[in-house]
Amino acid sequence: MDIFVIGVGLIGGSLALDFKATNSNIKVFGIDKNRDNAIEAKRLGVIDEIASPDDLHKADMVIVSIPVDASLKVLMDTLDKINDNAVVVEVGSTKVSIVNAVANHPKRRNLLLTHPIAGTEFSGPAAAIRNLFKGKTNIICEVEKTAFKLQEKALGMFSQIGMRIRYMDPVAHDKHIAYVSHLSHISSFMLGKTVIEKEKNERDIFDMAGSGFESTVRLAKSSPAMWTPIFEQNKDNVVETLEEYISNLEQFKQHLINNDFKAIYNEMQNTNHIKEILKGIIVNA
Repeated sequence: MDIFVIGVGLIGGSLALDFKATNSNIKVFGIDKNRDNAIEAKRLGVIDEIASPDDLHKADMVIVSIPVDASLKVLMDTLDKINDNAVVVEVGSTKVSIVNAVANHPKRRNLLLTHPIAGTEFSGPAAAIRNLFKGKTNIICEVEKTAFKLQEKALGMFSQIGMRIRYMDPVAHDKHIAYVSHLSHISSFMLGKTVIEKEKNERDIFDMAGSGFESTVRLAKSSPAMWTPIFEQNKDNVVETLEEYISNLEQFKQHLINNDFKAIYNEMQNTNHIKEILKGIIVNA
Protein backbone atom coordinates (compact mmCIF):
# COMPACT_ATOMS: atom_id res chain seq x y z
CA MET A 1 0.00 0.00 0.00
CA ASP A 2 1.31 3.45 -0.94
CA ILE A 3 0.47 6.10 1.66
CA PHE A 4 1.13 9.76 0.92
CA VAL A 5 1.45 12.12 3.89
CA ILE A 6 0.92 15.81 3.21
CA GLY A 7 2.56 17.59 6.13
CA VAL A 8 5.26 15.40 7.67
CA GLY A 9 5.10 16.79 11.21
CA LEU A 10 3.91 15.44 14.55
CA ILE A 11 0.54 13.95 13.54
CA GLY A 12 1.23 12.99 9.94
CA GLY A 13 4.68 11.66 10.79
CA SER A 14 3.49 9.69 13.81
CA LEU A 15 0.71 8.09 11.77
CA ALA A 16 3.27 7.15 9.13
CA LEU A 17 5.50 5.49 11.73
CA ASP A 18 2.64 3.55 13.30
CA PHE A 19 1.16 2.42 9.99
CA LYS A 20 4.56 1.21 8.77
CA ALA A 21 5.11 -0.67 12.04
CA THR A 22 1.84 -2.61 11.62
CA ASN A 23 2.25 -3.49 7.94
CA SER A 24 5.52 -4.26 6.19
CA ASN A 25 3.86 -3.76 2.80
CA ILE A 26 3.25 -0.06 3.43
CA LYS A 27 5.46 2.51 1.74
CA VAL A 28 5.16 6.12 2.85
CA PHE A 29 5.71 9.10 0.56
CA GLY A 30 6.04 12.55 2.10
CA ILE A 31 4.86 15.87 0.67
CA ASP A 32 5.71 19.09 2.47
CA LYS A 33 5.86 22.68 1.24
CA ASN A 34 9.05 23.00 3.32
CA ARG A 35 11.58 20.91 1.42
CA ASP A 36 13.86 20.75 4.47
CA ASN A 37 11.07 19.08 6.45
CA ALA A 38 10.65 16.43 3.80
CA ILE A 39 14.41 15.80 3.69
CA GLU A 40 14.57 15.51 7.49
CA ALA A 41 11.57 13.20 7.55
CA LYS A 42 13.29 10.84 5.11
CA ARG A 43 16.56 11.00 7.05
CA LEU A 44 14.72 10.08 10.26
CA GLY A 45 12.88 7.22 8.59
CA VAL A 46 9.49 8.83 9.07
CA ILE A 47 8.88 8.59 5.33
CA ASP A 48 10.44 6.35 2.70
CA GLU A 49 10.44 8.73 -0.25
CA ILE A 50 9.86 12.41 -0.99
CA ALA A 51 7.01 13.07 -3.40
CA SER A 52 5.10 15.97 -4.97
CA PRO A 53 1.37 16.67 -5.41
CA ASP A 54 1.67 15.50 -9.01
CA ASP A 55 2.30 11.97 -7.68
CA LEU A 56 -0.99 11.75 -5.78
CA HIS A 57 -2.70 9.71 -8.50
CA LYS A 58 -0.51 6.78 -7.37
CA ALA A 59 -1.76 6.87 -3.76
CA ASP A 60 -3.87 4.23 -2.03
CA MET A 61 -4.27 6.57 0.95
CA VAL A 62 -3.49 10.25 1.51
CA ILE A 63 -3.17 11.75 4.99
CA VAL A 64 -3.65 15.52 5.02
CA SER A 65 -2.01 16.84 8.18
CA ILE A 66 -1.42 20.56 7.78
CA PRO A 67 -2.79 23.75 9.42
CA VAL A 68 -6.55 23.90 8.97
CA ASP A 69 -6.53 27.08 6.88
CA ALA A 70 -4.19 25.56 4.29
CA SER A 71 -6.11 22.29 4.45
CA LEU A 72 -9.19 23.82 2.85
CA LYS A 73 -7.45 24.34 -0.51
CA VAL A 74 -5.10 21.37 -0.31
CA LEU A 75 -7.99 18.97 0.30
CA MET A 76 -9.78 20.15 -2.83
CA ASP A 77 -6.63 19.83 -4.94
CA THR A 78 -5.89 16.41 -3.46
CA LEU A 79 -9.37 15.10 -4.22
CA ASP A 80 -8.95 16.36 -7.78
CA LYS A 81 -5.72 14.36 -8.23
CA ILE A 82 -6.39 11.01 -6.53
CA ASN A 83 -7.63 7.88 -8.27
CA ASP A 84 -11.15 6.61 -7.64
CA ASN A 85 -10.01 3.89 -5.21
CA ALA A 86 -7.93 6.10 -2.91
CA VAL A 87 -9.06 7.35 0.49
CA VAL A 88 -8.08 10.82 1.73
CA VAL A 89 -7.85 11.10 5.53
CA GLU A 90 -8.08 14.62 6.94
CA VAL A 91 -6.92 14.99 10.57
CA GLY A 92 -7.55 18.62 11.54
CA SER A 93 -9.08 19.79 14.81
CA THR A 94 -11.93 21.83 13.29
CA LYS A 95 -14.54 20.27 11.05
CA VAL A 96 -17.42 22.58 10.06
CA SER A 97 -15.34 24.68 7.66
CA ILE A 98 -13.97 21.54 6.02
CA VAL A 99 -17.43 20.00 5.73
CA ASN A 100 -18.78 23.10 4.01
CA ALA A 101 -15.81 23.35 1.64
CA VAL A 102 -15.94 19.76 0.36
CA ALA A 103 -19.70 19.18 0.42
CA ASN A 104 -20.17 19.31 -3.35
CA HIS A 105 -16.87 17.89 -4.52
CA PRO A 106 -17.34 15.02 -7.00
CA LYS A 107 -15.00 12.84 -4.91
CA ARG A 108 -16.51 13.62 -1.52
CA ARG A 109 -17.03 9.86 -1.14
CA ASN A 110 -13.23 9.44 -1.08
CA LEU A 111 -12.75 11.69 1.96
CA LEU A 112 -12.78 10.58 5.59
CA LEU A 113 -12.91 13.39 8.17
CA THR A 114 -11.03 12.41 11.33
CA HIS A 115 -9.62 14.05 14.44
CA PRO A 116 -7.10 11.92 16.35
CA ILE A 117 -7.18 13.21 19.93
CA ALA A 118 -3.46 12.94 20.53
CA GLY A 119 -0.39 15.12 20.32
CA THR A 120 2.39 16.95 22.09
CA GLU A 121 3.55 20.55 22.19
CA PHE A 122 6.27 19.81 19.63
CA SER A 123 6.16 20.11 15.85
CA GLY A 124 8.09 19.12 12.75
CA PRO A 125 9.38 15.73 11.56
CA ALA A 126 11.55 15.25 14.67
CA ALA A 127 8.39 15.37 16.81
CA ALA A 128 6.96 12.25 15.16
CA ILE A 129 6.93 9.29 17.56
CA ARG A 130 5.71 5.70 17.63
CA ASN A 131 2.62 4.74 19.63
CA LEU A 132 1.38 8.33 19.91
CA PHE A 133 -2.13 7.13 19.14
CA LYS A 134 -2.27 3.92 21.18
CA GLY A 135 -5.35 3.99 23.41
CA LYS A 136 -6.41 7.39 22.07
CA THR A 137 -9.76 8.37 20.56
CA ASN A 138 -10.21 9.16 16.89
CA ILE A 139 -13.33 11.22 16.21
CA ILE A 140 -14.93 10.55 12.83
CA CYS A 141 -17.35 13.05 11.29
CA GLU A 142 -19.86 12.41 8.51
CA VAL A 143 -18.69 8.82 8.07
CA GLU A 144 -21.85 8.05 6.09
CA LYS A 145 -20.59 10.30 3.29
CA THR A 146 -17.43 8.21 2.79
CA ALA A 147 -17.64 5.14 0.54
CA PHE A 148 -18.01 2.09 2.77
CA LYS A 149 -15.00 0.17 1.43
CA LEU A 150 -12.78 3.24 1.85
CA GLN A 151 -13.93 4.03 5.38
CA GLU A 152 -13.55 0.36 6.28
CA LYS A 153 -9.95 0.37 5.03
CA ALA A 154 -8.98 3.52 6.94
CA LEU A 155 -10.82 2.67 10.16
CA GLY A 156 -9.29 -0.79 10.15
CA MET A 157 -5.83 0.75 10.03
CA PHE A 158 -6.66 3.11 12.89
CA SER A 159 -7.83 0.15 14.96
CA GLN A 160 -4.59 -1.71 14.21
CA ILE A 161 -2.54 1.10 15.76
CA GLY A 162 -4.66 0.97 18.92
CA MET A 163 -7.14 3.81 18.43
CA ARG A 164 -10.72 3.87 19.68
CA ILE A 165 -13.26 5.16 17.15
CA ARG A 166 -16.04 7.59 18.02
CA TYR A 167 -18.55 9.15 15.63
CA MET A 168 -19.68 12.73 16.03
CA ASP A 169 -21.58 15.43 14.21
CA PRO A 170 -19.21 18.18 12.90
CA VAL A 171 -21.06 20.98 14.70
CA ALA A 172 -20.99 19.11 18.02
CA HIS A 173 -17.32 18.26 17.46
CA ASP A 174 -16.28 21.88 17.02
CA LYS A 175 -18.31 23.00 20.03
CA HIS A 176 -16.97 20.33 22.39
CA ILE A 177 -13.36 20.54 21.22
CA ALA A 178 -13.37 24.27 21.99
CA TYR A 179 -13.79 23.37 25.68
CA VAL A 180 -11.42 20.45 26.06
CA SER A 181 -8.65 21.50 23.68
CA HIS A 182 -8.81 25.02 22.32
CA LEU A 183 -9.51 26.69 25.68
CA SER A 184 -6.64 24.85 27.37
CA HIS A 185 -4.22 26.11 24.72
CA ILE A 186 -5.44 29.69 25.13
CA SER A 187 -5.11 29.41 28.92
CA SER A 188 -1.57 28.11 28.57
CA PHE A 189 -0.51 30.82 26.14
CA MET A 190 -2.04 33.60 28.24
CA LEU A 191 -0.58 32.30 31.52
CA GLY A 192 2.83 32.25 29.88
CA LYS A 193 2.27 35.78 28.56
CA THR A 194 1.14 37.06 31.97
CA VAL A 195 4.17 35.65 33.77
CA ILE A 196 6.64 36.86 31.13
CA GLU A 197 5.22 40.38 31.26
CA LYS A 198 5.18 40.47 35.06
CA GLU A 199 8.54 38.84 35.69
CA LYS A 200 10.93 40.81 33.50
CA ASN A 201 13.85 39.02 35.12
CA GLU A 202 13.63 35.65 33.39
CA ARG A 203 16.10 34.11 35.85
CA ASP A 204 13.51 34.52 38.60
CA ILE A 205 10.97 32.59 36.56
CA PHE A 206 13.47 29.81 35.92
CA ASP A 207 14.46 29.55 39.59
CA MET A 208 10.94 29.63 41.02
CA ALA A 209 8.96 27.69 38.45
CA GLY A 210 7.90 24.27 39.69
CA SER A 211 6.38 21.28 37.98
CA GLY A 212 2.87 22.75 38.32
CA PHE A 213 3.77 25.86 36.36
CA GLU A 214 5.72 23.84 33.81
CA SER A 215 2.84 21.45 33.13
CA THR A 216 0.32 24.31 32.91
CA VAL A 217 2.30 26.31 30.34
CA ARG A 218 3.50 23.26 28.38
CA LEU A 219 0.99 23.94 25.62
CA ALA A 220 2.34 27.48 25.20
CA LYS A 221 5.22 25.86 23.31
CA SER A 222 2.78 24.79 20.60
CA SER A 223 3.04 26.18 17.07
CA PRO A 224 1.26 29.53 16.55
CA ALA A 225 1.15 28.73 12.82
CA MET A 226 -1.04 25.74 13.61
CA TRP A 227 -3.19 27.21 16.36
CA THR A 228 -4.06 30.66 14.99
CA PRO A 229 -6.06 29.16 12.06
CA ILE A 230 -7.81 26.80 14.47
CA PHE A 231 -8.98 29.72 16.60
CA GLU A 232 -10.06 31.56 13.46
CA GLN A 233 -12.11 28.68 12.07
CA ASN A 234 -13.72 27.90 15.43
CA LYS A 235 -14.01 31.51 16.56
CA ASP A 236 -17.65 31.49 17.69
CA ASN A 237 -17.26 28.40 19.88
CA VAL A 238 -13.95 29.63 21.28
CA VAL A 239 -15.46 33.02 22.19
CA GLU A 240 -18.32 31.26 23.98
CA THR A 241 -15.96 29.10 26.02
CA LEU A 242 -13.79 32.11 26.85
CA GLU A 243 -16.81 34.02 28.14
CA GLU A 244 -17.66 31.18 30.51
CA TYR A 245 -14.03 30.79 31.58
CA ILE A 246 -13.60 34.52 32.20
CA SER A 247 -16.84 34.53 34.20
CA ASN A 248 -15.46 31.80 36.47
CA LEU A 249 -12.18 33.70 36.90
CA GLU A 250 -14.06 36.87 37.78
CA GLN A 251 -16.14 34.97 40.32
CA PHE A 252 -13.00 33.50 41.89
CA LYS A 253 -11.46 36.97 42.08
CA GLN A 254 -14.60 38.33 43.75
CA HIS A 255 -14.46 35.58 46.37
CA LEU A 256 -10.91 36.70 47.18
CA ILE A 257 -11.92 40.36 47.39
CA ASN A 258 -14.78 39.42 49.72
CA ASN A 259 -12.52 37.18 51.85
CA ASP A 260 -14.96 34.37 51.10
CA PHE A 261 -12.50 31.51 51.42
CA LYS A 262 -15.25 29.04 52.20
CA ALA A 263 -16.62 29.68 48.71
CA ILE A 264 -13.13 29.22 47.25
CA TYR A 265 -12.76 25.94 49.12
CA ASN A 266 -16.15 24.76 47.85
CA GLU A 267 -15.29 25.75 44.25
CA MET A 268 -12.08 23.73 44.37
CA GLN A 269 -13.67 20.79 46.14
CA ASN A 270 -16.46 20.60 43.57
CA THR A 271 -13.94 20.81 40.75
CA ASN A 272 -11.95 17.95 42.27
CA HIS A 273 -14.63 15.73 40.76
CA ILE A 274 -12.75 16.05 37.49
CA LYS A 275 -10.27 13.49 38.87
CA GLU A 276 -12.96 10.81 38.74
CA ILE A 277 -14.03 11.84 35.24
CA LEU A 278 -10.49 11.67 33.90
CA LYS A 279 -9.81 8.43 35.77
CA GLY A 280 -12.83 6.90 34.08
CA ILE A 281 -11.56 7.99 30.68
CA ILE A 282 -8.15 6.42 31.32
CA VAL A 283 -9.64 3.18 32.66
CA ASN A 284 -11.90 2.84 29.63
CA ALA A 285 -9.12 3.65 27.16
